[in-house]
Amino acid sequence: MSLQPSVADSLYRRRVATERIMTGVMMLAAVLAVIPLILIVFYVVREGAGGLSLDLITQDPNRAGRPGGGVRSALVGSGIMVGIALAMGVPIAVGCGIYLAEFGQNRFGTVIRFLVDVLAGIPSITVGLFVYGLMVLPQRQFTALAGSVALAMIFLPIVARITEEMLLLVPRSLREAALALGAPRWRTVVKVVLPTAFPGIITGIMLALSRIAGEAAPLLFTSLGNQFYSTDLLGPMDALPLRIFNYATGPYEYWHEQAWAMSLILIGLILIVSLTVRALFGTRVTVKQ
Repeated sequence: MSLQPSVADSLYRRRVATERIMTGVMMLAAVLAVIPLILIVFYVVREGAGGLSLDLITQDPNRAGRPGGGVRSALVGSGIMVGIALAMGVPIAVGCGIYLAEFGQNRFGTVIRFLVDVLAGIPSITVGLFVYGLMVLPQRQFTALAGSVALAMIFLPIVARITEEMLLLVPRSLREAALALGAPRWRTVVKVVLPTAFPGIITGIMLALSRIAGEAAPLLFTSLGNQFYSTDLLGPMDALPLRIFNYATGPYEYWHEQAWAMSLILIGLILIVSLTVRALFGTRVTVKQ
């Protein structure tokens, strides 16, 4: 039995109205999700632009109470610790993601996946406290190496899970085609699956990099900070998040200005690195022959 024309028209109008309403709701949700980012960037630029100067980047901090100085030691320290954390975390995280996606469809893989998810949910300050007990207390020395290990532990589960998801998005037909041509499983993963998922993996690495570059809590327990310029991995080392925390909670007005300027520098550096990596690797979705 067919519906009467009036009934069919009513159902059609109702479906069109429902679709438009839900589309509007989703668009509103997207706008609301972006508004906090816009407000944060606007506020940091407004408060921090006035404190930017060449001396801020090229000079070391002055003693407390003496205006001026810079944050060169914090910039260098952040670069060193984040770089070491990437060097330690990327191979392990990507390897873990490959195993979970390609070989982890069993009980052991389920356990590893669950543990990675739990690690991703552990607060960063708890990670710092753990590394403090593991590395700082036995040596009785705050070290930049301990800070790098703490950052790597925060970095690892994020990249591992994103790598797994990106590999699972690769069409199964690509794997089957490579295997049908006689390629072994490992070569299929390395030559076909990984290059296809590479842009997504890079995006995950950039996301995790942005996360650890702004972490101060684990560094308070590990690298502690340093008033002087230092590149010694076995000693305390300064970092931008630590310096921002100390200056933002300090008693001097010029410290507050420099804290805002450092926040702007940190956001700018992350933006530059993300754009550079995307320009270099973001569009390379090719399969090696």
